[in-house]
Amino acid sequence: MSQQEIYQSAGFGQPVSRGARPGIVVVDFTYGFTDTLYPTAANMVAEIAATRRLTNLARAKGIPVVYTTIAYHPGEVALLPWLRKATGMAALLKGSRLVEIDAATGIQPADPVIAKKGASAFHGTALAALLAGAGVDTLIVAGATTSGCVRATVVDAVQSGFNVLVPADCCADRAKAPHDANLYDMHQKYADVTDSADIAGWLASF
Repeated sequence: MSQQEIYQSAGFGQPVSRGARPGIVVVDFTYGFTDTLYPTAANMVAEIAATRRLTNLARAKGIPVVYTTIAYHPGEVALLPWLRKATGMAALLKGSRLVEIDAATGIQPADPVIAKKGASAFHGTALAALLAGAGVDTLIVAGATTSGCVRATVVDAVQSGFNVLVPADCCADRAKAPHDANLYDMHQKYADVTDSADIAGWLASF
């Protein structure tokens, strides 16, 4: 059996329903990930531009857009196990430029920014309550990195009761292999992985 046949026979890869109230979460398009002056970053110019087209459309339609950032207090750095495994993340200190949302995203003053300590935008944050308060039933997840914080957010989103869509061209990573593998796996198990043109066409219908 082919890989696709194995997944299909196990019942994976079913389509995700699209509800009546979408929302967008833009994960960690902060300078620490997007400005290649920093060792934790990669070139994400194209992915940011594709995401910005969606967020601009969403705001025009009254659809909520939420951004996330990882930001640590210096006293937390020695205490969090993740930062012993991923030591580069320890540089993402509250108040530093690394944790600011990249201005190229087109973030607006009214857009909420969720500060988190781990990979998922839901873990230890008020994101689920914020989305529920806005009536969101279908969550579009974009951002960085595909294999890390995007994937963790997608998994927690579907486990929190949201239908999840992932525009692949709005997600960025440091390397192609983990990017591609995680998009494939998310599409089979947790979300519909599509592209920004498809999402834009759907958002335009609201």
